Amino acid sequence: MRKRINNCKEKNRIFIGIILILLIIMGCIIKYALDRVNENDYYKETNYNMAFGQLVYYVESLENWLAKATISSSGKNSIETLTEISRQSDLAVTYLAQVPLSTRELTKTAKFLNQLSEYSHSLSRKAIEDNELSQEDLENIEMLHNYSIDLKNGLSQMYTDIENGVISWEEITKTNVDTDYIQEVDNISLSTLVDIDNTFSSYAGLIYDGAFSEHIEKENKKALTGKDISEDDAKEVVKKVFYKEQINNLISNGELTKADIPVYYFTVEFKNSSDVANIAISKQGGKVIMMTYPKRISESKISKEEADKRGKEYLSKIGFDNMKETYYQLDNNTITINYAYNQDGVIVYPDLIKLKMSLLDGEVLGIESTGYINCHTKRKLDTPKISIEEAKKGLNKKLKIESENLAIIPTEWKTEILCYEFKGKVNDTEFLVYINAMTGEEEQILVIIETEGGILTM
Repeated sequence: MRKRINNCKEKNRIFIGIILILLIIMGCIIKYALDRVNENDYYKETNYNMAFGQLVYYVESLENWLAKATISSSGKNSIETLTEISRQSDLAVTYLAQVPLSTRELTKTAKFLNQLSEYSHSLSRKAIEDNELSQEDLENIEMLHNYSIDLKNGLSQMYTDIENGVISWEEITKTNVDTDYIQEVDNISLSTLVDIDNTFSSYAGLIYDGAFSEHIEKENKKALTGKDISEDDAKEVVKKVFYKEQINNLISNGELTKADIPVYYFTVEFKNSSDVANIAISKQGGKVIMMTYPKRISESKISKEEADKRGKEYLSKIGFDNMKETYYQLDNNTITINYAYNQDGVIVYPDLIKLKMSLLDGEVLGIESTGYINCHTKRKLDTPKISIEEAKKGLNKKLKIESENLAIIPTEWKTEILCYEFKGKVNDTEFLVYINAMTGEEEQILVIIETEGGILTM
């Protein structure tokens, strides 16, 4: 009897021991899971803070450059200043895309920055040709400078509140910033989002969108087809964008569902490098929407032609086939090339992708594909109603034609026109002339300007 009791006690002790071990294991599992959640939240907060801090930095710098532009009287200085304004605007947009602010909140701000870049670019080309800006141009710049002050103050206040813990990214991402919510939380930063957005309602029509660079805004993103992909599938896309053997750590920052294009957002850490990249992959279709890999390039070793060749090969590898180079810009041993889709020999200018590459080794440092994502689809190409010879009759007799091609160009009414594109020279000035392939009417004339920094049009 005593032996049976002892056996029972022994079994109870073993059972209790097993329970305790299981509880310890479960506790470790729960702790690990919570640590992973906290780690992921930490990475998100850190990346959002870093991106937003850079956004504020470039907007502040932008305001300073605009201030200089308002008093610049020298054509040369105007060109340098306006070029820098365009560059700072592009950088601000890059970092704006990396924070979880919904389209509803800052859509006008994003458009303001994009169009400011194009407008400054167009003015710099005008200054190259005329060697000065008109009084109307200077008044427009002054107005833009005033808007930039409001934007800088609003974003700076919001950044300060985030840094001081007055508001968190969790709060920002949980709201669409409607009036009821703002009144409920009584938080100045959330109201600031709306104030910033409303600031730019009065500048519509002032900014020039630039030649064929307007990414026509559409609710239906034509290039996004197929089903939604998982986060694991998106990681595989990232590994195609970078050489996977170079990746040391791929950090998931979760989904950005309130953006104009819902994306999975990742930070990429590399082996033998302190540089990091940020990349957004569309949830639908798994397309690369944006990638930035800021790193200093010490020297140039490859030509523009070699960079272009590598750029096309790279775009094809990540799912963007049949792309043709259009314009390019050089900056600090890097090249940014605008590529347009080429359908059966017809250049489709609305389907644009920007690719930034190192001129040291051809490494890709940036991708921006929103124009392509918004507009790309297989077009039904109409047969021209007039021949190319008939189209030439509408050209200036002095134009010495160097090349001719069919092209689709966008219009200000968000439609598209099939045109004959003629590239040629009058004296020493190079032009692009677009003749409607259906009516024979002249649709557009662009001046081509080749500078040390690249090929521009105006």
